Amino acid sequence: MPQSINEVLSLTTPSPLDLFRPDWDGAETLTIYIKRDDLIHPVISGNKWRKLSSIFADTRDIPSHIVSFGGGYSNHLHALGYLCNVLNIRCTAIVRGDYSQNMTPMLSDLKHWSTDIQFVDRATYARRHDERFVHQLRQQHKGALIVPEGGSASTALSGLKMMMDEISVSFDYILAPVASGATLAGIASSLPLNKKACGIAVLKGQEYLESLVSDLIPHQCDNWSIDHRFHGGSYAKKDKTLLDFCYEMRDMYNIPVEPVYSGKLFFALKNKIAAGEFPAGSRIIVLHTGGLQGARN
Repeated sequence: MPQSINEVLSLTTPSPLDLFRPDWDGAETLTIYIKRDDLIHPVISGNKWRKLSSIFADTRDIPSHIVSFGGGYSNHLHALGYLCNVLNIRCTAIVRGDYSQNMTPMLSDLKHWSTDIQFVDRATYARRHDERFVHQLRQQHKGALIVPEGGSASTALSGLKMMMDEISVSFDYILAPVASGATLAGIASSLPLNKKACGIAVLKGQEYLESLVSDLIPHQCDNWSIDHRFHGGSYAKKDKTLLDFCYEMRDMYNIPVEPVYSGKLFFALKNKIAAGEFPAGSRIIVLHTGGLQGARN
């Protein structure tokens, strides 16, 4: 009998759902859980696995070659490169910018995993959603599966539904970081009635991020929103206040976070609680999407 993909990769699913009792103003009136998707796997953690899982669901029917996109610190490419190496799949990574003389830790890992890394300039990378450009890639890489940046395709939603199905407690709100939109779209399309999903934007892009999410949700729904107050001005800007908060989360609560995704998520949670944005008695789930490797220098 063939092994399941979870057995092949030694994945920890369902991921833990831990009660979180922070010493924050206002938190004593709330019940907070953390969905620890960062603990699914040391490399393919968090929403990276959730968004890619449908591709690898059947180990007897997986692609022989996968092409995808990302920056020099991409958590998505890192997870994909590892998966392809373990499963003996050819992987091509189209990377924004030329890091050939200054390889990041993520890119060094990809090289070690035999990923074909192709550096392109920003103008070329900006065409990654263009149908003609994607057609050229299909001609260049015959038979390859082209996976969008961040794994953000409609196929990603099923992996997020599986995550939602793992949640066995009642809740009112679920919070998650938003960058490419698929995670929030998957959550919103799987939410029980009368529950709300709140995305925390990790980069500037009001309306743009909303359109990414809307385009992925298969039906109209009004159970989600995106809070744009906590991106810090840019995607990877390392603000001292945010960095100090990341250390606080690690040292006081033993929850590792980084300043690009999960740090902004929990920082937003703390501030939203202090501002009284959740009614007393609310039950909140925070999705820890992993991606800690991206903080390496």
